[in-house]
Order: sequence, then C-alpha cells, then structure tokens
Amino acid sequence: MIAVDTNVLVRILADDPGEPAQVQAARRLAGEAKQVFVPTVVQVETVWVLESGYGLPKESVVQMLEHIEVNQAFVLEDADRCQRALALFRSCNADYSDCVVLAGCRSRDLPLHTFDKRLAKLAGAELVSTDPQGPT
Repeated sequence: MIAVDTNVLVRILADDPGEPAQVQAARRLAGEAKQVFVPTVVQVETVWVLESGYGLPKESVVQMLEHIEVNQAFVLEDADRCQRALALFRSCNADYSDCVVLAGCRSRDLPLHTFDKRLAKLAGAELVSTDPQGPT
C-alpha cells in the first residue's frame, strides 16, 4: 500500500490533457501498488480541485467519490466519516469540506456552530447569531 497526495489522486481520477505524463505515472503507480491510502484532507482537497480547478459538476465529483469509496484499491483514512459526508454532500448544497466537518461532529454528538447559512440548514449544525443581543 502507498499513500498519495492530492496531486496524485487527482491524476488517478481525472484525465488532465495538460499533464498526460502525470496521469499515466499516477495510474501506473496506483496499479503497481494495488492499494492507495487516501488521507481525509487529500480527499477534501481533491474535491476542491475537481470543482474549482477542473470545473467538474457536482454529479461528476460525486461519482468519483463513490468510486474511491467502493473500489477496494482505495483505503480511506476515516471511511465511515467519508461515507457519511458523501451522503450529506449528495443531498445538500453545502461544500464537501463542510460535510466532512459536520459528519465528524455528528459522530461525536457535538453541534457544529457556523456562520454558513447553507450549512446551518443541516441537522447538527446551528447558525451563530450576529445579533449583539443574542438569539431571539
């Protein structure tokens, strides 16, 4: 088993016409290793790169996350939390990174306090009031 950083995982998952040699090298490396350990932060960064850098739609990113979740060649650092985060991400408009954070808080029965109104709509997240008098 090997571990990979974000750049390598992105090249394994996505064809990059600007870096065909890196795509080929990353895929060869993963194939030879048989299993690839994916740290949670690498998974979060990968989603950001795929959406922001590659401009992929959410549906495509979800498919890639599903692929690394079910493919036994990938070993996720915190597979349970990543699975819960993916379920949240599929069903809401929050960012994937926020879904990972919320999934971790939920597993510890901790409310997540946030200024993010989209995130605060999800169970387990609470909007922080900016009213100097406190919540009404």
